[in-house]
Amino acid sequence: MKVIVIGGGKVGFYLINTLKNKKHDVTLIEKDKNLCEKISEQVDIDIINGDGTDIDVLKDADIDVADVVAAVTGKDEENLVICQVVKNNFNIQHTIARVNNPKNQQLFKTLGVDSTVCSTQVITNLIDWECESEKIRILQIFERGETILAEVDIDKKASWCDKLVKNLDIPANCVLVSVFRDGEVIYPKGDTMIKEHDKIVLVTDSNNMTNEDGKNYSKLEKALFRH
Repeated sequence: MKVIVIGGGKVGFYLINTLKNKKHDVTLIEKDKNLCEKISEQVDIDIINGDGTDIDVLKDADIDVADVVAAVTGKDEENLVICQVVKNNFNIQHTIARVNNPKNQQLFKTLGVDSTVCSTQVITNLIDWECESEKIRILQIFERGETILAEVDIDKKASWCDKLVKNLDIPANCVLVSVFRDGEVIYPKGDTMIKEHDKIVLVTDSNNMTNEDGKNYSKLEKALFRH
């Protein structure tokens, strides 16, 4: 996965190291030239000295082929502007903003940032989860990354398709919240039938979003699409 990290401070440095070790294709954008030089001596990734809100700088970072942009500077307002510039000018699947003041999380979501997180480890996990399945999207992260609100697209190949909720193979610590169908919201009960093209919102333990040992899919993905 191609990830652009904007901000090379302590959080950004930890993040790029972790992502590189996980074999992601990482590019760092950092304003401070001296910091860029210091990081380049320690980590073998593409580093661009520039402003993450500058469209030309973003293009130099090959943002057109990026999957995720993570704005992790020490300033909430700067992270918000970066994500808005990215969203308004490029076709990016997911923007992540580091939020230093938890009170800003809801505001950032309202203004179009896909995910807001405080913890570096949560950012790393979020990028990994985004990589695992195109049909499962992260909507919100709670409790230091331990609880996930996610949305699932149901296609005809899904094992949940054309089944009653009470007969679904649902992982432990996973609860169905709602089903969106033809513009309507359904609050699922045992006798609710899951149909093709449904969008299911669920709350799950983060362990269900992590790849099983030796497997390239998570417990939730296994329950949904591997049968």
